Amino acid sequence: MSHLPDGFDTRVGDKGSQLSGGQKQRIAIARALVRKPKVLLLDEATSALDSESEKIVQEALDKVLEQGGRTTTTIAHRLSTIQNSDVIAVVSDGQIKELGSHQDLLALNGIYADMVAQQSLQVS
Repeated sequence: MSHLPDGFDTRVGDKGSQLSGGQKQRIAIARALVRKPKVLLLDEATSALDSESEKIVQEALDKVLEQGGRTTTTIAHRLSTIQNSDVIAVVSDGQIKELGSHQDLLALNGIYADMVAQQSLQVS
């Protein structure tokens, strides 16, 4: 909000038409967190963000989620957004194929480990 020309008073157009996809996404996440819900569903929450913005938003999300007091389900293809989760479920063909923490799933050397390796290669 602080980067918008008039902060909270910035006119954003009908349905946020004057905002970028990333700006809309950051505002939606902030609105969800301010409400302090007991259950929070994040579905590809950082998908419209560039990697730098994603890192900033993810760090902020991690801090909020560490406070506890809520159940959070995160759906993501970018594994960097879920690696700090308590439990990760790898779903394929509508079934849970692997379940565990980031470290547990890496140790299995299965689907999740393959996906981590692929995404790490794409970043390099």
